[in-house]
Amino acid sequence: MSRAALLVLADGRFPAGGHAHSGGAEEAVGAGRIRDAGDLAAFCRGRLHTAGLVAAALAAAAADGTDPLALDEAADARTPSPALRTAARRLGRQLMRAARAAWPDPALDALAAARPRGAHQPVVLGLAARAAGLTPLDAAHAAAYESVSGPATATVRLLSLDPFDATAVLARLAPELDQVAARATEAARRCAAEGPGALPAASAPLLEIGAEAHAARPVRLFAS
Repeated sequence: MSRAALLVLADGRFPAGGHAHSGGAEEAVGAGRIRDAGDLAAFCRGRLHTAGLVAAALAAAAADGTDPLALDEAADARTPSPALRTAARRLGRQLMRAARAAWPDPALDALAAARPRGAHQPVVLGLAARAAGLTPLDAAHAAAYESVSGPATATVRLLSLDPFDATAVLARLAPELDQVAARATEAARRCAAEGPGALPAASAPLLEIGAEAHAARPVRLFAS
């Protein structure tokens, strides 16, 4: 295992398409729910413990060897919003291209063939982590971090927020990120014995509603 591979996978410059998505931050800014660094911290904390936890558990389970097609179906069931399902699959397709170039692996090839329009991004992330020789906990950390780093970066652009303030939000969330990654990894272990039903299904209704509203906007900076 090369822990440096985790740095590559979690790097915002990794060409996985995440820069085009705000993780719900654009809609939250437009609705007035994010106006400053304090609001961003609250938004990211809520996202981390809901959508972030679900994504981290799916990624950890994929890295642990659970059937990725079963996990893809589980991801669909945990994503009520059609707009979010579409975004997750687009991100999964782009991540798949980058992962196959960086860490060629038969499991990635098989999932790409089975889901030509893209599997859910956390599932692809977990398989990519496995192909890179990383652990389920590494995959969970990458997914959890991505769930908050995307909105933080987007808010800098949307509000001209001081990037030092946005980075401070992420730094202060680090202990909770570790906790979420640990919970996700434990759920992935249960998944191996009990099936995908053992994975978290934390809901974030406002994110789902916001995603549908955002998808209907004629003008937007981010894809989601």
